[in-house]
Amino acid sequence: MVLGRTRRRFGGATATDTLSLYYASDVHGSDLCWRKFLGAGRFYGVEALIMGGDLTGKAIVPIAIDDTGAFTTTLIGETRSGTTPAELDELVSAIRFNGMYPWRASPEEIARVSEDDAARASLFEKTLLTELRSWIDLADERMAAYGIDVFVMPGNDDPWSCDAVLDEARHVQACDDRVVRVGPHEMISCGYANPTPWHTPRELDEDALYARIKALADQLEDPATAIFNLHVPPYDSGLDTANEMNPDLTLRYVGGQPHPIPVGSHAVRQIIEELQPLLSLHGHIHESRGEVRIGRTLAINTGSEYNSGHIHGAVVTLAGSDVRKHQFVTG
Repeated sequence: MVLGRTRRRFGGATATDTLSLYYASDVHGSDLCWRKFLGAGRFYGVEALIMGGDLTGKAIVPIAIDDTGAFTTTLIGETRSGTTPAELDELVSAIRFNGMYPWRASPEEIARVSEDDAARASLFEKTLLTELRSWIDLADERMAAYGIDVFVMPGNDDPWSCDAVLDEARHVQACDDRVVRVGPHEMISCGYANPTPWHTPRELDEDALYARIKALADQLEDPATAIFNLHVPPYDSGLDTANEMNPDLTLRYVGGQPHPIPVGSHAVRQIIEELQPLLSLHGHIHESRGEVRIGRTLAINTGSEYNSGHIHGAVVTLAGSDVRKHQFVTG
């Protein structure tokens, strides 16, 4: 584990210290949502932006372009085609709006890559990292100019190659598996989730997840004034309700209806109950936007609706060892 570059030895937050922050999570490759995330800093007048993971998109959409400039593709089951640069720009925007990555190539190149598993994987990773790097460059430039701190971690869906891009940032601070300072408050962050049906890159069993978070928390000067930025929400908290899945990843129905169940982490719940941080921030379960008190801790899941172009977030003001106010916002 690495200490963040903003970590300094201060005393705990005092009653006169205040911090305003904006938190959001699970943008999943949506360029529009990322830009709205950055824009929230000035719009809401906060001192810090915190992104809680699942940054990257899940697919490339190939656009076949012939020698005349005519193009065609399939986007969400619909064939799209055109002949003009304006029509192509419109298509690229639609792909990015839905959290996917456009890839423009000849029909021959697309056919070659589609038949080569290694080439497809390499192309996806290269494209994903190029897009993420452009996001971080934009944040570095704009947020440094505005004097707004930005903290970003990957989530369970994000490949390991994302970490190097975040570590290379100039103003954006990579915060996963670290203790960093957000104003007068310490913050720990963990992008791992408990096991999911999709077997994503960053998953741990509950014992290992507890040990990982506890090792971070043991470095805190005062958990009572700390922020926990934990991608997965606490188990059976109302912030972790999702429809149950069958082993083949289809929905399980009970009485003819989808069957909602808690799917969050027992480890996360246990660590919150034991240490009672001031604020606990979560994402991961898109449909469980809400808040709950676990003891004295305010736990929040901002949810996600990235494929609609809307970003769900929360503006929180902390004052010493209290949450002075908080509000869910949509942009």
